[in-house]
Amino acid sequence: MTDPTDPTDPTDPVGSRPAPVRILVCDDHVVVRAGLLALLDSAPGIEVVGEAGTGEEALALAARLAPDVVLMDLQLGEGIDGVETTRRLTATATASASASAAAGPGRAPHVLVLTTYDTDADITRAIEAGATGYLLKAERPEELFAAIHAAAQGRTALSGPVASRVMANLRSPRPTLTDREHDILAQLATGLGNREIARALFISEATVKTHLRRIYDKLGVDTRAGAVAVAKEQRLLP
Repeated sequence: MTDPTDPTDPTDPVGSRPAPVRILVCDDHVVVRAGLLALLDSAPGIEVVGEAGTGEEALALAARLAPDVVLMDLQLGEGIDGVETTRRLTATATASASASAAAGPGRAPHVLVLTTYDTDADITRAIEAGATGYLLKAERPEELFAAIHAAAQGRTALSGPVASRVMANLRSPRPTLTDREHDILAQLATGLGNREIARALFISEATVKTHLRRIYDKLGVDTRAGAVAVAKEQRLLP
């Protein structure tokens, strides 16, 4: 008589279950990581294979462990942030797939952003970097588990508020700013003058003025205060 709990038993339905989704967790807060690991440990069909506190560590572990999904925070303290880490992971995936055509598709993870930041700027940067999904940390555990399984299959997973914002932006597109214009606008919002912005970003004051004119044109304003007000209204600031 066969034992239904024996994983080596060919008649055991458990043996026919799909392999669990292998997860790498990247968050710079130790307490948050510990909470996520405990939560994911209780999730069916999910296996945590590693944890990282920095973007650099996540890249190294992803290359070694080949997880299915990287659960990625956006703000990672010192070093590269979650967006740049995502960009490098997805760029590696593309290069791996091209270079390994004879051996099949590249073995690279999907990136599922899990963050408290929900500005348009953050969402856009993460998606443009190649993130498969974008979740807020306020989501219920069941939503997180479902998003992980969806991401593992390459399907987009978005928190409700994020999906609503994406749809609103598609209906009424926001001004598109370059990365440098975003940087200058962020400095502008802190109250810095042109000279201070130039020093902070290691560019000339003339370059700052050129970018400011372009920012004013794109936002339809003609003052610094107006630019900051419109940027906040349209959630263009991180």
